[in-house]
Amino acid sequence: MFTPMMLLAAWLETDPTDHTVRLFDVRLVGANPTNAKKLLFTIVFIAFVVLLNYTLRGIARLIVGGLKNDRVMFWTRQAIRLMMAVLLFFGIASIWFSDPARLATALGLVTAGVAFALQKVITSFAGYLVILRGNTFSVGDRIVMGGVRGDVIALGFMQTTIMEMGQPPPVQNADPAMWVKSRQYTGRVVTVTNDKIFDTPVFNYTREFPFIWEELSLPISFKDDRAKAEQILLDAAERSTVKVTEMSEEHVKEMERRYSIKRSDIHPRVYWRITDNWIEMTVRFVSRDYGVRDLKDEMSRAIMKGLDAAGIGIASGTYEIVGLPPVRVEGLESRPR
Repeated sequence: MFTPMMLLAAWLETDPTDHTVRLFDVRLVGANPTNAKKLLFTIVFIAFVVLLNYTLRGIARLIVGGLKNDRVMFWTRQAIRLMMAVLLFFGIASIWFSDPARLATALGLVTAGVAFALQKVITSFAGYLVILRGNTFSVGDRIVMGGVRGDVIALGFMQTTIMEMGQPPPVQNADPAMWVKSRQYTGRVVTVTNDKIFDTPVFNYTREFPFIWEELSLPISFKDDRAKAEQILLDAAERSTVKVTEMSEEHVKEMERRYSIKRSDIHPRVYWRITDNWIEMTVRFVSRDYGVRDLKDEMSRAIMKGLDAAGIGIASGTYEIVGLPPVRVEGLESRPR
């Protein structure tokens, strides 16, 4: 009476008492019942880890999702991903390498080969760990990384996904060129490898301090009421921008301690600069990290309304011609017909 194992052995021309497998009288290296059991156990273990990963993420959404905090959910997902990766690595290693000496030898060979062939991948994963450990940025932060400006929407082991935004006019010539002339979404989703944090600086607009300093410049003629123009700029900034009273006292104290920022730097202020044709007045103010274009639009409308009421115009470049060289016009002599 043939058993299923004996039928399989007959098809593969394998002796049931032997631990090797032959296919058409060719010995298959590494193919034996023990390795087949390990392979089956590995598949079951991977399925278990995947199921556990989805279960933990579902529990996290139920618990953390109710807090309406994207940053907490972001770090929770990262912790789950790291735990699953470590569990998967050590689980598979323990299945296939029961002897610690063999495991050390295999890890040495694999590490040497992978380090040579996948340098970028390893560097990107190292960048991922540095991002987590150094708190460089998290989901929702507005950053510039690898020449890409935008909001972080996802962080993976190898890549960071950014919702791209445009560039203000002073940096319109920066690479890559943008058609949106402000810090607003362009609609493109860009992926940047994590190894960029080792090669280029990462600019974070929102880390620990969700405010930025902005400026709005205006040319005023020498003949106009400069004091009135300055007051108009200050009034518009005071009405439209973030005031110190809107920030919590703890936030202001922490800002002063961590960044050595004085409270006087938060208040709007107008600076003058004399040029050949006008006085350039620049109002400096504090704005939130989002909505800068709307803020400047509101301020510009208020400033123009105030200037019109005060009879102050916007200066423009003028040129005075003090003399011309003599001009001689010669025409053709008339000829008799």
